[in-house]
Amino acid sequence: MDKKNALRAGAVAAGTTLMMLLMSSPALALTRDDGDDPGSGLSVIDTIGLFVLAPLALFAIIAGLVVVLDKSRKTAKKA
Repeated sequence: MDKKNALRAGAVAAGTTLMMLLMSSPALALTRDDGDDPGSGLSVIDTIGLFVLAPLALFAIIAGLVVVLDKSRKTAKKA
């Protein structure tokens, strides 16, 4: 019974993916729209900083705040 359900789930997932690929329209990135005003491109350093370093820094800040402001260790020592 599990094999039958797995096969059915795989078929549904494959069919859904295929339909999404066939029905989606192309991005048409080369065609400019009215009022389109693209800015200058990002350099490699800017791209790495924006999409790699900034999220890592935010993660580190949030994780640090969670560790510093954690109250469960203090209450566990008393009990």
